[in-house]
Amino acid sequence: MDTLPLHLYNTVIQQLKQQKHELQVQTKAEQQRALISDNFSQTVLSNLSCGVLVFGSNGLVKTANPAAKAILGFASATGMGADDIFRGALVNSGHSTLTGDSEGSISNGSEPVCLADEIRSVLQEHSKRRQVEAEYETPAGEKRSIAVTISAIPSPDQSLLGVACLINDLSELERIRRHQELQGEISAEMALQLRTSLATISGYAQQLANSRDPEMTMQLASDIAHEASQLNRSIGGFLTAQPAAHAASAGSSLD
Repeated sequence: MDTLPLHLYNTVIQQLKQQKHELQVQTKAEQQRALISDNFSQTVLSNLSCGVLVFGSNGLVKTANPAAKAILGFASATGMGADDIFRGALVNSGHSTLTGDSEGSISNGSEPVCLADEIRSVLQEHSKRRQVEAEYETPAGEKRSIAVTISAIPSPDQSLLGVACLINDLSELERIRRHQELQGEISAEMALQLRTSLATISGYAQQLANSRDPEMTMQLASDIAHEASQLNRSIGGFLTAQPAAHAASAGSSLD
């Protein structure tokens, strides 16, 4: 009877040690899973071609992936506020939209709205996701067209953990659009020149067909040759400019 309490005591101690060991193993496994998950998230963010900025509830950047730093022109953005990063960049009129129900304000096109204000609106008013476009200038003075999707990050209890910004550089697309517009203008001008030259040549040809004066015939023939030569130069210049424009476009894309 005297040994029974000691035996029970040893059994309890052994069970507690076993539970402690199992708890340590479980804790270590959870820490390992958390580390793997964090490494996976960092790897994904690092390899995204679009920029990702995460602002904490205090309005300061907690995370900025390499693409975001490259697009915005910062070596490091951690700890910076929206005003420090975007420095007065204005949302393009007609390029600011809400998705989902929201009570927050948004640009209606009548007054310019700062991109930083849009981020603050989501952060402070807990409004829904916003999609905006803006003209941005890096600290080095490089101008870029960017599209930014601003989304609230809710916690399980629906409080706000912060705001995530997905940033895409639209500069190349904007350059291509402007180039196409310019090419359209050049093509329209070229078409007008062609019509004018052909009408002129047609008029000379009709006069030539009805002319009985040798001197007038020679003059009209000379005028037709001159107009045809001028037309040939115009077409040649237009065709020569096309490969050069495409080469410049390709070179800009590689840069």
